[in-house]
Amino acid sequence: MRVLRQRLLFGPILIAALVGLVVLDQWIERQTGIAATAIFPAMLAIAILAGIELVGIFARRGIATSRVVTCSAITLGLAVASFTRREHADLPAVALVCTAAAFVMLMSMIYYSRNHTAEGVVAASAVPLLAFVYVGLMGGFIVVLRKEHDGWLVLGVLLVTKAYDIGAYFTGRLIGRHKMIPWLSPGKTWEGLAGGLALSTLAGVGAVALARETGVAQTVAALSVPQAAGIGFLLGLVGQGGDLLASLLKRDAGVKDYSDRLPGFGGVLDVIDSPLLVAPVAYWVIALITSIHQTSGG
Repeated sequence: MRVLRQRLLFGPILIAALVGLVVLDQWIERQTGIAATAIFPAMLAIAILAGIELVGIFARRGIATSRVVTCSAITLGLAVASFTRREHADLPAVALVCTAAAFVMLMSMIYYSRNHTAEGVVAASAVPLLAFVYVGLMGGFIVVLRKEHDGWLVLGVLLVTKAYDIGAYFTGRLIGRHKMIPWLSPGKTWEGLAGGLALSTLAGVGAVALARETGVAQTVAALSVPQAAGIGFLLGLVGQGGDLLASLLKRDAGVKDYSDRLPGFGGVLDVIDSPLLVAPVAYWVIALITSIHQTSGG
Protein backbone atom coordinates (compact mmCIF):
# COMPACT_ATOMS: atom_id res chain seq x y z
CA MET A 1 0.00 0.00 0.00
CA ARG A 2 2.89 2.36 0.71
CA VAL A 3 4.23 1.95 -2.83
CA LEU A 4 0.74 2.53 -4.26
CA ARG A 5 0.33 5.73 -2.23
CA GLN A 6 3.71 6.97 -3.39
CA ARG A 7 2.84 6.25 -7.02
CA LEU A 8 -0.48 8.04 -6.72
CA LEU A 9 1.32 11.02 -5.20
CA PHE A 10 4.43 11.30 -7.35
CA GLY A 11 2.93 10.00 -10.63
CA PRO A 12 0.87 13.15 -11.29
CA ILE A 13 3.88 15.28 -10.31
CA LEU A 14 6.06 13.56 -12.91
CA ILE A 15 3.35 13.94 -15.58
CA ALA A 16 2.92 17.63 -14.70
CA ALA A 17 6.68 18.13 -14.97
CA LEU A 18 6.67 16.46 -18.39
CA VAL A 19 3.81 18.63 -19.62
CA GLY A 20 5.55 21.73 -18.27
CA LEU A 21 8.75 20.79 -20.07
CA VAL A 22 6.92 20.42 -23.40
CA VAL A 23 5.10 23.74 -22.89
CA LEU A 24 8.43 25.45 -22.14
CA ASP A 25 10.08 23.86 -25.16
CA GLN A 26 7.22 24.94 -27.42
CA TRP A 27 7.44 28.51 -26.06
CA ILE A 28 11.21 28.69 -26.61
CA GLU A 29 10.76 27.44 -30.18
CA ARG A 30 8.23 30.19 -30.88
CA GLN A 31 10.69 32.77 -29.56
CA THR A 32 13.86 31.45 -31.17
CA GLY A 33 12.79 29.09 -33.95
CA ILE A 34 14.91 26.33 -32.40
CA ALA A 35 13.23 23.09 -31.27
CA ALA A 36 14.29 20.84 -28.37
CA THR A 37 16.09 23.69 -26.56
CA ALA A 38 14.55 22.65 -23.26
CA ILE A 39 14.10 18.95 -23.97
CA PHE A 40 17.74 18.22 -24.86
CA PRO A 41 19.29 19.46 -21.57
CA ALA A 42 16.49 17.79 -19.60
CA MET A 43 17.10 14.52 -21.43
CA LEU A 44 20.85 14.88 -20.86
CA ALA A 45 20.35 15.31 -17.10
CA ILE A 46 18.01 12.30 -16.99
CA ALA A 47 20.43 10.22 -19.07
CA ILE A 48 23.36 11.01 -16.78
CA LEU A 49 21.35 10.01 -13.70
CA ALA A 50 20.42 6.80 -15.53
CA GLY A 51 24.09 6.21 -16.33
CA ILE A 52 25.03 6.51 -12.65
CA GLU A 53 22.38 3.91 -11.82
CA LEU A 54 23.70 1.64 -14.56
CA VAL A 55 27.20 1.83 -13.10
CA GLY A 56 25.77 0.85 -9.71
CA ILE A 57 24.01 -2.16 -11.19
CA PHE A 58 27.21 -3.51 -12.72
CA ALA A 59 29.17 -2.77 -9.53
CA ARG A 60 26.89 -5.24 -7.75
CA ARG A 61 28.11 -7.87 -10.22
CA GLY A 62 31.71 -7.05 -9.43
CA ILE A 63 32.28 -5.09 -12.64
CA ALA A 64 34.04 -1.90 -11.61
CA THR A 65 33.46 0.83 -14.15
CA SER A 66 33.92 4.59 -14.04
CA ARG A 67 30.94 6.93 -13.70
CA VAL A 68 32.83 9.59 -15.65
CA VAL A 69 33.60 7.27 -18.56
CA THR A 70 30.08 5.83 -18.65
CA CYS A 71 28.34 9.20 -18.43
CA SER A 72 30.70 10.63 -21.05
CA ALA A 73 29.74 7.76 -23.37
CA ILE A 74 26.06 8.51 -22.75
CA THR A 75 26.57 12.21 -23.44
CA LEU A 76 28.33 11.40 -26.71
CA GLY A 77 25.60 8.97 -27.74
CA LEU A 78 22.84 11.44 -26.93
CA ALA A 79 24.60 14.23 -28.82
CA VAL A 80 25.28 12.07 -31.88
CA ALA A 81 21.67 10.88 -31.99
CA SER A 82 20.20 14.32 -31.35
CA PHE A 83 22.24 16.38 -33.78
CA THR A 84 22.70 13.94 -36.66
CA ARG A 85 20.32 14.02 -39.59
CA ARG A 86 18.66 10.67 -40.13
CA GLU A 87 17.75 10.44 -43.78
CA HIS A 88 18.06 6.94 -45.21
CA ALA A 89 20.85 7.92 -47.61
CA ASP A 90 22.73 10.11 -45.16
CA LEU A 91 25.98 8.13 -45.16
CA PRO A 92 27.98 10.75 -43.20
CA ALA A 93 25.45 10.36 -40.37
CA VAL A 94 25.91 6.60 -40.33
CA ALA A 95 29.67 7.04 -40.38
CA LEU A 96 29.49 9.47 -37.46
CA VAL A 97 27.46 7.08 -35.31
CA CYS A 98 29.79 4.18 -36.12
CA THR A 99 32.87 6.31 -35.44
CA ALA A 100 31.47 7.44 -32.09
CA ALA A 101 30.75 3.84 -31.10
CA ALA A 102 34.26 2.76 -32.07
CA PHE A 103 35.68 5.71 -30.12
CA VAL A 104 33.77 4.74 -26.99
CA MET A 105 34.94 1.14 -27.21
CA LEU A 106 38.60 1.95 -27.87
CA MET A 107 38.88 4.74 -25.31
CA SER A 108 37.19 2.56 -22.69
CA MET A 109 39.61 -0.29 -23.29
CA ILE A 110 42.58 2.07 -23.13
CA TYR A 111 41.28 3.64 -19.91
CA TYR A 112 40.61 0.34 -18.13
CA SER A 113 43.98 -1.12 -19.13
CA ARG A 114 45.86 1.91 -17.78
CA ASN A 115 47.16 -0.15 -14.84
CA HIS A 116 48.92 -2.49 -17.27
CA THR A 117 46.62 -5.43 -16.64
CA ALA A 118 44.06 -7.12 -18.85
CA GLU A 119 41.95 -8.41 -15.95
CA GLY A 120 38.39 -7.10 -16.12
CA VAL A 121 39.10 -4.79 -19.06
CA VAL A 122 36.61 -6.37 -21.46
CA ALA A 123 33.76 -6.44 -18.92
CA ALA A 124 34.41 -2.87 -17.74
CA SER A 125 34.67 -1.58 -21.32
CA ALA A 126 31.36 -3.18 -22.25
CA VAL A 127 29.47 -0.96 -19.77
CA PRO A 128 30.19 2.39 -21.49
CA LEU A 129 29.40 0.84 -24.87
CA LEU A 130 26.08 -0.50 -23.56
CA ALA A 131 25.34 2.90 -22.00
CA PHE A 132 26.25 4.64 -25.27
CA VAL A 133 23.64 2.65 -27.18
CA TYR A 134 20.99 1.93 -24.55
CA VAL A 135 20.73 5.32 -22.86
CA GLY A 136 22.55 7.65 -25.28
CA LEU A 137 21.50 6.68 -28.80
CA MET A 138 18.06 5.37 -27.89
CA GLY A 139 17.35 8.31 -25.59
CA GLY A 140 18.42 10.63 -28.39
CA PHE A 141 15.42 9.54 -30.43
CA ILE A 142 13.21 11.49 -28.01
CA VAL A 143 15.13 14.65 -28.93
CA VAL A 144 15.01 13.77 -32.64
CA LEU A 145 11.24 13.30 -32.44
CA ARG A 146 10.95 16.79 -30.95
CA LYS A 147 13.23 18.34 -33.56
CA GLU A 148 11.21 16.89 -36.43
CA HIS A 149 7.71 17.12 -34.95
CA ASP A 150 5.50 19.16 -32.66
CA GLY A 151 6.27 18.89 -28.95
CA TRP A 152 2.74 17.64 -28.34
CA LEU A 153 3.50 14.60 -30.50
CA VAL A 154 6.43 13.74 -28.24
CA LEU A 155 4.19 14.20 -25.20
CA GLY A 156 1.59 11.93 -26.79
CA VAL A 157 4.13 9.18 -27.46
CA LEU A 158 5.38 9.30 -23.88
CA LEU A 159 1.91 9.40 -22.32
CA VAL A 160 0.64 6.53 -24.48
CA THR A 161 3.70 4.53 -23.39
CA LYS A 162 3.05 5.32 -19.74
CA ALA A 163 -0.64 4.54 -20.19
CA TYR A 164 0.45 0.94 -20.76
CA ASP A 165 2.42 0.97 -17.49
CA ILE A 166 -0.58 2.35 -15.58
CA GLY A 167 -3.02 -0.12 -17.11
CA ALA A 168 -0.70 -3.08 -16.56
CA TYR A 169 0.09 -2.08 -12.96
CA PHE A 170 -3.49 -1.66 -11.76
CA THR A 171 -4.94 -4.55 -13.78
CA GLY A 172 -2.20 -6.81 -12.50
CA ARG A 173 -2.84 -5.78 -8.89
CA LEU A 174 -6.59 -6.23 -9.19
CA ILE A 175 -7.00 -9.42 -11.21
CA GLY A 176 -3.52 -10.64 -12.10
CA ARG A 177 -3.28 -14.39 -11.61
CA HIS A 178 -1.22 -15.90 -14.42
CA LYS A 179 2.48 -15.08 -14.34
CA MET A 180 3.93 -13.98 -17.66
CA ILE A 181 7.70 -14.55 -17.19
CA PRO A 182 8.18 -15.50 -13.52
CA TRP A 183 11.92 -16.11 -13.78
CA LEU A 184 12.50 -12.61 -15.15
CA SER A 185 9.76 -10.41 -13.67
CA PRO A 186 7.65 -12.23 -11.06
CA GLY A 187 5.16 -9.39 -10.68
CA LYS A 188 4.06 -9.25 -14.32
CA THR A 189 0.96 -11.16 -15.39
CA TRP A 190 -0.88 -11.87 -18.62
CA GLU A 191 -3.87 -10.03 -17.20
CA GLY A 192 -1.67 -7.00 -16.60
CA LEU A 193 -0.39 -7.22 -20.17
CA ALA A 194 -3.96 -7.24 -21.49
CA GLY A 195 -4.99 -4.32 -19.27
CA GLY A 196 -1.93 -2.31 -20.26
CA LEU A 197 -2.46 -2.88 -23.98
CA ALA A 198 -6.13 -1.97 -23.67
CA LEU A 199 -5.29 1.34 -21.99
CA SER A 200 -2.43 2.23 -24.36
CA THR A 201 -4.72 1.49 -27.32
CA LEU A 202 -7.42 3.76 -25.89
CA ALA A 203 -4.78 6.39 -25.15
CA GLY A 204 -3.66 6.27 -28.78
CA VAL A 205 -7.21 6.89 -29.98
CA GLY A 206 -7.69 9.59 -27.36
CA ALA A 207 -4.49 11.34 -28.41
CA VAL A 208 -5.71 11.58 -32.01
CA ALA A 209 -9.12 12.89 -30.91
CA LEU A 210 -7.45 15.50 -28.70
CA ALA A 211 -5.05 16.53 -31.47
CA ARG A 212 -7.98 17.05 -33.86
CA GLU A 213 -9.93 19.02 -31.26
CA THR A 214 -7.06 21.33 -30.29
CA GLY A 215 -5.38 21.64 -33.69
CA VAL A 216 -1.93 20.64 -32.39
CA ALA A 217 0.38 17.87 -33.63
CA GLN A 218 -0.96 17.69 -37.19
CA THR A 219 0.93 14.45 -37.80
CA VAL A 220 -1.12 12.85 -35.03
CA ALA A 221 -4.38 14.52 -36.06
CA ALA A 222 -4.04 13.06 -39.57
CA LEU A 223 -4.16 9.48 -38.26
CA SER A 224 -7.30 7.42 -38.67
CA VAL A 225 -8.88 5.75 -35.65
CA PRO A 226 -7.60 2.26 -36.65
CA GLN A 227 -4.10 3.69 -37.17
CA ALA A 228 -4.21 5.42 -33.79
CA ALA A 229 -5.40 2.25 -32.08
CA GLY A 230 -2.71 0.20 -33.81
CA ILE A 231 0.04 2.62 -32.83
CA GLY A 232 -1.20 2.75 -29.24
CA PHE A 233 -1.18 -1.05 -29.10
CA LEU A 234 2.29 -1.22 -30.66
CA LEU A 235 3.82 1.40 -28.36
CA GLY A 236 2.36 -0.38 -25.34
CA LEU A 237 3.77 -3.71 -26.48
CA VAL A 238 7.21 -2.25 -27.21
CA GLY A 239 7.12 -0.44 -23.87
CA GLN A 240 6.58 -3.78 -22.15
CA GLY A 241 9.63 -5.06 -24.02
CA GLY A 242 11.64 -2.12 -22.70
CA ASP A 243 10.53 -2.90 -19.17
CA LEU A 244 11.53 -6.55 -19.55
CA LEU A 245 14.92 -5.52 -20.94
CA ALA A 246 15.49 -3.40 -17.85
CA SER A 247 14.32 -6.31 -15.67
CA LEU A 248 16.97 -8.51 -17.29
CA LEU A 249 19.71 -6.16 -16.11
CA LYS A 250 18.21 -5.81 -12.62
CA ARG A 251 17.66 -9.52 -12.07
CA ASP A 252 21.21 -10.24 -13.16
CA ALA A 253 22.38 -7.83 -10.45
CA GLY A 254 19.91 -9.23 -7.92
CA VAL A 255 18.03 -5.96 -7.30
CA LYS A 256 14.36 -4.97 -7.63
CA ASP A 257 14.90 -1.34 -8.62
CA TYR A 258 17.80 0.63 -10.09
CA SER A 259 17.72 3.02 -7.13
CA ASP A 260 15.30 4.71 -4.74
CA ARG A 261 15.51 8.22 -6.23
CA LEU A 262 11.81 8.33 -7.18
CA PRO A 263 9.52 7.13 -4.36
CA GLY A 264 7.09 4.48 -5.54
CA PHE A 265 8.85 4.07 -8.88
CA GLY A 266 12.43 3.16 -8.02
CA GLY A 267 15.17 4.77 -10.05
CA VAL A 268 15.31 7.01 -13.09
CA LEU A 269 15.92 3.98 -15.32
CA ASP A 270 12.84 2.30 -13.85
CA VAL A 271 10.78 5.19 -15.23
CA ILE A 272 12.45 5.65 -18.62
CA ASP A 273 13.06 1.98 -19.49
CA SER A 274 9.89 1.81 -21.61
CA PRO A 275 10.34 5.17 -23.44
CA LEU A 276 13.95 4.28 -24.29
CA LEU A 277 12.80 1.36 -26.43
CA VAL A 278 9.61 3.03 -27.63
CA ALA A 279 11.24 6.23 -28.93
CA PRO A 280 13.13 4.64 -31.88
CA VAL A 281 10.08 2.57 -32.85
CA ALA A 282 7.79 5.61 -32.64
CA TYR A 283 10.22 7.62 -34.76
CA TRP A 284 10.25 5.10 -37.61
CA VAL A 285 6.51 4.39 -37.42
CA ILE A 286 5.74 8.10 -37.67
CA ALA A 287 8.28 8.51 -40.47
CA LEU A 288 6.62 5.65 -42.38
CA ILE A 289 3.12 7.06 -41.92
CA THR A 290 4.28 10.55 -42.93
CA SER A 291 5.94 9.13 -46.03
CA ILE A 292 2.76 7.24 -47.00
CA HIS A 293 0.65 10.37 -46.54
CA GLN A 294 3.05 12.42 -48.65
CA THR A 295 3.13 9.80 -51.40
CA SER A 296 -0.66 9.55 -51.49
CA GLY A 297 -1.01 13.32 -51.36
CA GLY A 298 -3.04 13.09 -48.14
